[in-house]
Amino acid sequence: MNIVNQTLRMVEINRVLIRYGLDDLFYSLPALKKFRFIYHLSPWNWKKKEPMSRGEKIRLALEDLGPVFIKLGQMLSTRRDMLDEDIADELAKLQDNVPPFPTPLARKIIERELDQPINAIFKTFEDKPLASASIAQVHSATLHSGESVIVKVVRPEIEKTIRHDIELMYLMAKVLQRSGNTGKRLRPVEVVKEYEKTIIDELDLLREAANAGQLRRNFKESKDLYIPDIYWNQSSTNVLVMERIYGVPSGDIALLNAQGVNMKRLAERGVEIFFTQVFTHNFFHADMHPGNIFIDASNPDDPSYIAVDFGIVGTLTPEDQRYLADNFHAFFNRDYKGVAEAHIASGWVPPDTNANEFESAIRTVCEPIFQLPLKDISYGKLLLRLFQTARRFNMEVQPQLVLLQKTLLNIEGLGREVYPDLDLWETAKPFLQRRVDEQFGFSSILKAIKSEFPRLMEQTPYVPVMVNEIVRHVHSQQLNQKSESQQLEQLRNEIKQNNRRVVITLTGATLLIVATLGSTALMPAAVSISAGSWVLGGSGLGLILYSLFRR
Repeated sequence: MNIVNQTLRMVEINRVLIRYGLDDLFYSLPALKKFRFIYHLSPWNWKKKEPMSRGEKIRLALEDLGPVFIKLGQMLSTRRDMLDEDIADELAKLQDNVPPFPTPLARKIIERELDQPINAIFKTFEDKPLASASIAQVHSATLHSGESVIVKVVRPEIEKTIRHDIELMYLMAKVLQRSGNTGKRLRPVEVVKEYEKTIIDELDLLREAANAGQLRRNFKESKDLYIPDIYWNQSSTNVLVMERIYGVPSGDIALLNAQGVNMKRLAERGVEIFFTQVFTHNFFHADMHPGNIFIDASNPDDPSYIAVDFGIVGTLTPEDQRYLADNFHAFFNRDYKGVAEAHIASGWVPPDTNANEFESAIRTVCEPIFQLPLKDISYGKLLLRLFQTARRFNMEVQPQLVLLQKTLLNIEGLGREVYPDLDLWETAKPFLQRRVDEQFGFSSILKAIKSEFPRLMEQTPYVPVMVNEIVRHVHSQQLNQKSESQQLEQLRNEIKQNNRRVVITLTGATLLIVATLGSTALMPAAVSISAGSWVLGGSGLGLILYSLFRR
């Protein structure tokens, strides 16, 4: 980014900050408090401004700064472990309702990417976008084979814009990080780095298509969640063609009630989908906010979910799965010691963490929450509080757990909105119990045998040869050790004899030097006294060396 464009963008950012009164927050930073007089002297601050909460100011400023900053705000809203609750709540309201880019430009991108005219690819193509977001916009179309599809097109020049703005974000983050304890606690440079990876990944629509394909296979035999089909021949890095789905937006509670949807079943099914993705498939949709989730209400008594937008997914290692299950299980049973031990065993907190102190801190956070009725307990927020507590014990940021926490908050929020009396524990219990059985039960042994059996059978013909090699190697080692032992004993004797000669020679030489110095007529008395010390020291050194070598 050249210096002129960078300067102009910084001017624009400052203008937006001033418009929403965020320069007040800026000059409140510890490192800049001494310059606060500039804030009071600035003419734009003389006029009384409309009162707004700090969270609202930040949200409106991000919306004004455009798509890249909107996306940053959305990501920050998931990092509740790092933000004050009022700011996180306000950022969660950020929506990708940005103006669409011109349709002729969208057509041009599609034709360039797929190397065909629009008419050769689609039977019909709607010029008016269905939706327009920060990264891409969506058009409806029909294939020549008759299927209704949606066409997602990445915004032109968006990658260049993103990279330019990220450079400025790094610059601002470094300033903030040096501004005192608050800056260090927020770890802004780390946040920008995480954001950069997330948003650059979202630019690749083939990655999103692959995620959709994996989720579709995982739920192929399930009635709980439907994943649209991908049309690979019409997709590329900047264009994604996917089956068009029809359903009720999950946030439209009034319409769901009007259609007589079984809301209790719908809420429970959402929780089941979450735990199935995490503990059975180990591949979860990590952006399940209401805008990406629809309801198939064709059978109101047995409603199901439809998901779209697969740019962000999460996975866990087997170790993380195991310890997460242990954490959930300990949580639900109010076993705070178990929670502390699971954190230490997983390596999420340092191994030298005092388990008793950690347990006490967890109890302090969790016990008041558990005094609430079950229907009022948010396990997503409980997990968040736990992460905040663990941070005080030097818990490293676990990106996979942040995604998981975000997904749980989304699912739980959706479930509670649909059915306020949702009992997450009762719905989750069978999944966690099954996980424990799979981990420690007889079925886990059978599974391990089944997994390793083909490899063992492959090696069976070579077992006699391997055994023979082991026996030969052991016998060879024994012979070598015997030979080396004899050689070592012979060498030890030779060293012992040589050492005696060395000690005698050294002692004799020391005495000879001292005698020579002592017989010199011109030597002062002080040197004669020193010579006596040399004699004693030399003799002592000789005896010590002789004793050591003798041993």
